[in-house]
Amino acid sequence: MTEQSYPPNLVTDAVDGVRKRHRKEIRFRLLGLSAILASLGFLVFFIASIVTTGYGAFVKTVVLVDVDLTLDSLGLEDGYTPKDLEEISYRTVARNAIRDMFPEVSGRSARRELTGLLGAGAEFELKDFVLKNPDLVGAPQSFWMTASDDFDLFNKGGAREETATQLSSQQKDWYRSLLRDSRVKTTFNASFLTASDSRDPELAGVWGAIKGSFFALGICLLLSFTVGVLAAIYLEEFAPKNRWTSLLEVNINNLAAVPSITYGLLGLAIFLGIFGLPRSASLVGGMVLALMTLPTIIISSRVSLQAVPPSIREAALGIGASHIQAVFHHVVPLALPGMLTGTIIGMARALGETAPLLMIGMVAFIADAPASVLDPASALPVQVYLWADSPERAFAEKTAGAILVLLAFLVAMNMAAVVLRKRFEKRW
Repeated sequence: MTEQSYPPNLVTDAVDGVRKRHRKEIRFRLLGLSAILASLGFLVFFIASIVTTGYGAFVKTVVLVDVDLTLDSLGLEDGYTPKDLEEISYRTVARNAIRDMFPEVSGRSARRELTGLLGAGAEFELKDFVLKNPDLVGAPQSFWMTASDDFDLFNKGGAREETATQLSSQQKDWYRSLLRDSRVKTTFNASFLTASDSRDPELAGVWGAIKGSFFALGICLLLSFTVGVLAAIYLEEFAPKNRWTSLLEVNINNLAAVPSITYGLLGLAIFLGIFGLPRSASLVGGMVLALMTLPTIIISSRVSLQAVPPSIREAALGIGASHIQAVFHHVVPLALPGMLTGTIIGMARALGETAPLLMIGMVAFIADAPASVLDPASALPVQVYLWADSPERAFAEKTAGAILVLLAFLVAMNMAAVVLRKRFEKRW
């Protein structure tokens, strides 16, 4: 038996073809790896820029001021009442305290610059301190007061000239004097997480926006999950297959790609224009977000139902279960992890939406946190939009800080989706 021989050019072509295919695979892998590395690089750059800028929102500069709390300086007499303490002009007391620390300062403009080192909330901090510690009244006390936004930026910027264009040369000299006396320090800014919006950067916080987002997402979850899951179950398990259901399915798929601002216009026309619901309320915001997330939840729920093996239905029907029992006792529990995952992903998208909320008036300045879903409210993405549009430089770090809070919410919701999927997942 003789060995079969091949033409030399055929063997050479085959070897060259294999080498070319291997080179193409290597190039493809390198391109894929480059794309992944580039994406990670952009992500790291984005996170780093947000963190470095937003870090300043979680710390603030405070100044140690010697406050004269004697009865004469407060305008009190022996036998004063708690009501008398509330009626004191603490703004005047705070200004006199900082002026007494620099008695050589004279002139109206110079004194105004000196008192400008203190933040707009210094008087309220002093008032709260006195009302909580009335036994300290009668003697001078040292008290840490929040500095102004320009003073704060100058201190956190390492006292660099380019970071403090709003401070005069005299104010910089006062800052250095206070720094030498260890009267300036940075501390955790708890008010950023506990206060609502304000015109003054040093007083602004995200608590009102967090409550508004919480109320809106609660309404959104209640409506979209209930209606979306029931609609998916009906369309997948009970609806007859005809032209009308086909048309409905096509429209649901198309609605998932509709721009979010369209839902804001719909909510403006129906919920506010026809039903007369309160403007800027979390209730309306939640209903608009529910309309926006419904297509996503319906589609993901239908896909989850379709992923359940037909044998599950057939086995349930074979042992005598009704159609409804087979669906709700056997199919839906197996499809629940996918439904929950799709719902939380839709909720995460709703949390970051701004355009539909702007259309229903949630862009208004809200100084107080909402107490119910009917009160005027803001939301985290809207708060980011408002602060980003503000001319004050100190709002830049507030904007980045609010973005960090928003990203923390999004990460938590996605982690919840993973945990719920693992918790309810069943294998067959």
